[in-house]
Formats: sequence, structure tokens, C-alpha cells
Amino acid sequence: MKTLEEQLRAAGLMVVGNCNSLSTYCTSLLDTSPLLQDMSPREVDVLGQSMLMIRAEAGQALIREGEVGEWMLLVLAGTVDVTRRVALRAADDTPFIEQSRIAVLQRGAALGEMSMLDSEPRHATCTAIEPVEAGVLGRREIGLLIRDHPAVGAKLLVKITQLMAQRLRNTSNQLIQLLHKT
Repeated sequence: MKTLEEQLRAAGLMVVGNCNSLSTYCTSLLDTSPLLQDMSPREVDVLGQSMLMIRAEAGQALIREGEVGEWMLLVLAGTVDVTRRVALRAADDTPFIEQSRIAVLQRGAALGEMSMLDSEPRHATCTAIEPVEAGVLGRREIGLLIRDHPAVGAKLLVKITQLMAQRLRNTSNQLIQLLHKT
């Protein structure tokens, strides 16, 4: 089984260290990141000790649709384009694939948590629009965090669950709006 660092390097990502002292990395991160809200600076630093830091250049894929990943990202700096391939048909019924933008995310956003938790293929591709720094948290590291710091691990899992519930709620609302248009 590959380590988290080996998985990241295999994905073409540059590992530059870990996220020790995450609470002081960017003071506004604690206020802007839904994942870190409700955590004290000390708890954020405990979480940061479990994370690796990566850097990506503009145009570089951080996460690729269809690949299985055992890790998630917390965007620390930069902007990320989230896209998904959509199968369409031309007027002459010829099939083609188009990239559809799902979101543009910035500092504080969490990415890749669904695949990290359920080991299913990634739902979308996340590409750096500009240079990006991100903290990476693996499934194994979350298990160790729960074992060694149960209160922080529990808060993290609750936050991940809340983020996924909010995304599901937003997707359901978009689907209902689309159905009413047709």
C-alpha cells in the first residue's frame, strides 16, 4: 500500500512539507473555511500535523475525474476550477463529450472528500487556475487522527458530513429548478 506522499507524487503533485501551524498559515483561513469553522486554533494545528502540503501550477490537475483517491484537499491559496465531462449529442445525433464547469473554488474550500471516504471514482476534475497550495488529508491519516485526537477527529468528520449534506441539498435544488424549466 502506497503512502499518502507516494500517492500524491504518482498523481503528479509536488509535496512541499506538512501543514504544521496551520492556524497561523493564513489568519483568515479559520474564518473562511467551512471545514475549519468551529475548531479552535489548537485543534486546527492538530489537524494540520496530519496533513501534507502540496503546490500546483496553473493548469495542473489536482484531482482527475474517474480516478479513485484516498485523500482530500483543503485549498490554502489559489483558485481551482471544478469540471465534469458531460456526454451530449449534436444536432445530427453524433455523440460528443463536453467539459462542464461545476464550480470555481478558492481558499478554504475542501475538495475530494467523497472519494476519500467511499473509495469510489472521483466525480469531477479539479484544476489549478492559478498557482495553488493545498493541505492534503488521507483516509489513513483521518483514522490516526481519530485514534490520537478523538475530539478533533470527530469535529472533522462532522464538518465533512455537513459539507456533503450542503452539496447534496444544493444539487437537489438545482435538479428541481431544471425539472421545472422543462
